[in-house]
Amino acid sequence: MTRDRWTWHGGGLSAARAHFGDDARGWIDLSTGINPHVWPGAGAVEIDWLALPDEMALRALEQAAAASFGCHADHVCAVPGTEVGLRLAGRVLGDDVCHAVPSYRTHGEMAASSHPVTLGNLALADGSSLILANPNNPDGVLLSREALSDLLVRRGRKGWLVIDEAFADCHPDHSFADQVDDRHRLLIFRSFGKFFGLAGLRLGFVLGPRPILASLRKQLGAWPVSAAAIAIGTRAYQDIAWQDAMRERLIAEATSFDQRLASFGLLASGACPLFRLITTPDASHLFERLARAAILSRPFADKPDWLRLGLPANDEAMERLCAVLEDHG
Repeated sequence: MTRDRWTWHGGGLSAARAHFGDDARGWIDLSTGINPHVWPGAGAVEIDWLALPDEMALRALEQAAAASFGCHADHVCAVPGTEVGLRLAGRVLGDDVCHAVPSYRTHGEMAASSHPVTLGNLALADGSSLILANPNNPDGVLLSREALSDLLVRRGRKGWLVIDEAFADCHPDHSFADQVDDRHRLLIFRSFGKFFGLAGLRLGFVLGPRPILASLRKQLGAWPVSAAAIAIGTRAYQDIAWQDAMRERLIAEATSFDQRLASFGLLASGACPLFRLITTPDASHLFERLARAAILSRPFADKPDWLRLGLPANDEAMERLCAVLEDHG
């Protein structure tokens, strides 16, 4: 059985069920880095399903998001998921583009042509546009603001620094969003669904110079995101108390998760608490054993000793995972 269908993206439960079958206990999806603790207010938000998305409400969403990111609302554009934003914004990067690896496949597809560089050799991209994630996925590497400032300077006169901050809500002190303005050749992408646990809403944001965002808005048209995304996203970003408490909870749960993994001889790496990367020679066999126990993890075809595990949602999920790890060991 090939693992290629799960190589690029997590969440392939349909394919997993088709091959491995169902389980009376239900599947546990640990293949994504989506917060298993969903923002609880979505069901209480009133949505007018008969009306088209309102432009003033959209601006209110962008203002709420900007306040959370720490930048001005004029430099924030809502998009129907960061995947769309990345691909549309890639048109401004020019021909001399590099993308850091390993990371998201989309980064290498943003521009017409892009060359991979490792995080340890970013100097090779000096003078070029550079695309990277912070924190990075799948290894969770987290760059400091000082390092990002240096990378921005090293773009030269023509290069852009593009930072995918999909998981930055967990690390607000490391976000570079407050540096976005009309002077800097800087683009930042933020995801709503990962931290708030509502990936199905398909909501993201592009942060950048106003002329770039004006061009992007023209491409997106009059109604870039749904009324539901606007209403729920606005309320969620205004819920500061939940965000602060969730950051603390995720860090505590990730620390406990690391300890459980270590008890089976598996060392977790990465700063992002929403997923843990383990390196083990038998990662392929462990993926198969977990899948046969209806637990979906994330393998990597080009890194056969890597396996990424999302944060288990509760004690039951943790114990089911640990039971497989104990038998495997």
